[in-house]
Amino acid sequence: MSMKDYADRISQTVLDQEAAIGAEWLSQLEALSVRSNAAAREQLRSHCNHFLKAFATATRGGELENIDHRSWDELRDLLAEISSTRAKSGSTPSETATFVFSLKQPLFARLQAAFAGDAEGLAAASWIVNTLLDKLGLYTIEVFQKTKDQIIVRQQQELLELSTPVVKLWNGILALPLIGTLDSARTQVVMENILQKIVDTGAMIAIIDITGVPTVDTLVAQHLMKTIAAARLMGADCIISGIRPQIAQTIVHLGVNLEDVITKATLADAFLVALERTGASITIKHA
Repeated sequence: MSMKDYADRISQTVLDQEAAIGAEWLSQLEALSVRSNAAAREQLRSHCNHFLKAFATATRGGELENIDHRSWDELRDLLAEISSTRAKSGSTPSETATFVFSLKQPLFARLQAAFAGDAEGLAAASWIVNTLLDKLGLYTIEVFQKTKDQIIVRQQQELLELSTPVVKLWNGILALPLIGTLDSARTQVVMENILQKIVDTGAMIAIIDITGVPTVDTLVAQHLMKTIAAARLMGADCIISGIRPQIAQTIVHLGVNLEDVITKATLADAFLVALERTGASITIKHA
C-alpha cells in the first residue's frame, strides 16, 4: 500500500467516524480541563470539530511527513490560535499539548476497526498518525512558548516604563527618581521618557535622582551621562541628586567626569537649585 493509499484511508476514517471520535476526545479533554463553564466547553467542542475536519483534509493531501507543507496550513493556524489563547489565559505547555496528544486513543481505536484483518496496514497507519500527532503536539508547545516569551517581554517593558516615572515638580522642572539597577535597556526607556516629557512640558531643568540606585559603576555612569547629553540636546539642563558618600567615592575612583554636571546630596537640595535657575523661589512664612 502506497503512502497516498494510507493517507486516503486515514482521512476517510476520520471523516466517517468524526462524531464518535469527537465525542470520546471531548470527553477526555473535559475530564482533564480545569475550566468547566459552559463557554469553555463550547469553545473546546468547536476546537475539536474544527481540528478533526482540518486533520482529515490535511492527511488527504498526501503529505504525511512534513506538517510545514501548505496542506497543513489550516490546522497549524488553528493550533497557533489555540496555543496563543491558552498561553494568555495561564495554561501550562503540557495542558496545551494534551489537546493534541489526547486524540491518539480515540483515533487509534477507529483505525483498528478500519484496518481489521490487516495487521501490517494497521501498524503502518498507527505509526503515521502517531508521528503526525507528536509533531502537531510539539508545534503547539513551540507556539505556546513563543507567545509566553512575547508576554514576558511586553510585561518587562511595561515594568520598565512604570519604574521610570517622570514627574513635573514645578513649571519648567521635571524629576526622574530612579530605583534599582540601571542597565542598557532601562537607560533607553529613561532617555525616551525624559525626552518626551521635556518636549511635552517645555521643561528647562530635569532632576535625575539616584537615591534608590544601589551602586554606580562605570556602565551606570555612562548611562547617566548619555541621558544628560540627550536632555541637553533638547534644551534642558540636568541635575543629579542622591549622591551618597559611598557613590561619591566610587565615582571619583572610577574617574568619571561630572565637573560640568550639578550634583546634590538630596532631591530637596536639587529642587532648590532648579527653582533658582528658573527664576522662582520659595518663601517660608513663620506663624
